[in-house]
Amino acid sequence: MSRGVVSIGLAGSLGPDAVARIAPAVEAAGFDTLWINDTPDGDALAALAAAARVTRTLHLATGVVPVDRRPAAEIAADVASLALPLDRLTLGIGSGMAKEGALGRVREAVAVLHGAGLPRVLVGALGPKMRRLGADEAEGVLLNWVPPTEAAAQAAALPRTAHVAVYVRTAIADAARERLAAETARYASFPNYAANFARMGVDAVDTTIRDVTELGGALQAYTDAVDEVVLRAIVPDDTVEAYLEFVRRTAPRA
Repeated sequence: MSRGVVSIGLAGSLGPDAVARIAPAVEAAGFDTLWINDTPDGDALAALAAAARVTRTLHLATGVVPVDRRPAAEIAADVASLALPLDRLTLGIGSGMAKEGALGRVREAVAVLHGAGLPRVLVGALGPKMRRLGADEAEGVLLNWVPPTEAAAQAAALPRTAHVAVYVRTAIADAARERLAAETARYASFPNYAANFARMGVDAVDTTIRDVTELGGALQAYTDAVDEVVLRAIVPDDTVEAYLEFVRRTAPRA
């Protein structure tokens, strides 16, 4: 029996207006949560605020906000100013690019966010120490670029009370494969991710879903392993129509 729910992830660079047009379809399709990446050119919290205004039950999450670029106190202030619904909100945070003091930086951020009354924080984690921090001091972890077998092993090493989610880059249209290949190659070139792929003994491409024909089997493998699988949508072009088509073709209620 499946353990996990199915969610969807979009890029923050789409902007609030586009996200507001996509979010109702995400809710109607039966996805559990709408995750938005926070990037220098895309404010995840602003996008989620736009989504909150046009949905009623859809959960909302950031995946992830790097706390070396956007400090926890600033995140908490923005959540309050945007009036984001705390009962639907998950704050995914990560250490960011700075390597020194990553564990301490994330630990402090979790404490600040909890202290500000934000009840649900997940930690983006590659290594075992960061995963343990997320399980012990936050509400769980967000895994990234892992195959189902590794996701299962990492989840099994954590307390069952910790929520384990995994981001899975997913392309279901032939025209999106080139973009997925470029995204995969980019991450494989980062030293920390390259080292992680080497530790797992997998190629980066083995952590993605490359075709609609792969979707059912891969999704079952991930949902058996973790509490939540986030289909990070890779589409041929960043138009609202392309994302709506992705939502339609991957809908849990389809």
